[in-house]
Amino acid sequence: MAGMKILAGNSNRQLTEAIAAYLGTPLTQCSVRRFADMEIFVEIQDNVRGQDTFIVQSTSFPANDHLMEVLIMTDALRRSSARRITAVIPYFGYARQDRRSGSRTPISAKLVANLITRAGADRVLTVDLHAGQIQGFFDIPTDNLFAAPVMVRDIKDRNKDLSNVMVVSPDVGGVVRARALAKRIDAQLAIVDKRRERAGESEVMNIIGDVEGKSCILVDDIVDSGGTLCNAAEALLKQGAKDVSAYITHGVLSGGAVARISASKLKELVITDTIAPTEAVRLSKNIRVITIAGLIGEAIARTAKEESVSSLFD
Repeated sequence: MAGMKILAGNSNRQLTEAIAAYLGTPLTQCSVRRFADMEIFVEIQDNVRGQDTFIVQSTSFPANDHLMEVLIMTDALRRSSARRITAVIPYFGYARQDRRSGSRTPISAKLVANLITRAGADRVLTVDLHAGQIQGFFDIPTDNLFAAPVMVRDIKDRNKDLSNVMVVSPDVGGVVRARALAKRIDAQLAIVDKRRERAGESEVMNIIGDVEGKSCILVDDIVDSGGTLCNAAEALLKQGAKDVSAYITHGVLSGGAVARISASKLKELVITDTIAPTEAVRLSKNIRVITIAGLIGEAIARTAKEESVSSLFD
């Protein structure tokens, strides 16, 4: 696509290469390196004057390093006279800090949105924001893509008979997301209601919905430690579920999460490649990665052509 440049940060180069391949566009030559004290330096090695530019970079671990790369790459493009700069952030790392959780605490998602805007980005493209209202934190156009179409395709490929499938939200907060996916595959919906009666006691999980004999699919946007997911799977099986799988957009999987999931009763955890999978994830027997490159690539193409992005999800 003439007049368009795709740049890769260091967080997930494999995904960026897949997006570029989908678009039939070679990656723009760009050097992102560090000095001895870990200070980040960026040099755009191709001419971008008057070009429509897209920086693909998830702000995953190490989040602060990858965020600084986005900011510095944006500044480099702005100073190189790029016509438009779109920050493509498949995983927006500070999204869980979208409100004040207590006295004297920050709203870090808003701060990061301000940083990206002030650095010179003209648009933002992201996937499954933890909270939809974060779009309003940006003072520039922001498109929030949904991984649901990719997940639905995979679910249909893996389950020829969907009549026995039940979609489950692992908490009350994720009901809207789970209901949207359940509607796409014409499945019933169940909810895991978790509560801690008093400090120091383990969570009690109640299942809202009849899951007996069903193949349950847990749906959420982020899996981090994996504790809630594993506990929800165990609670569903105790209520008579036939088996439990999970489809999660962002596989943060910090600490001992991979080992915890591998040892759990989950039949399978399916994550997208918004975050580059680690070696432990690739070797796990019950974690599978599906690519979201085609969805992001199509959204980039439509943005470049000034076409509708929302129609991707109609």
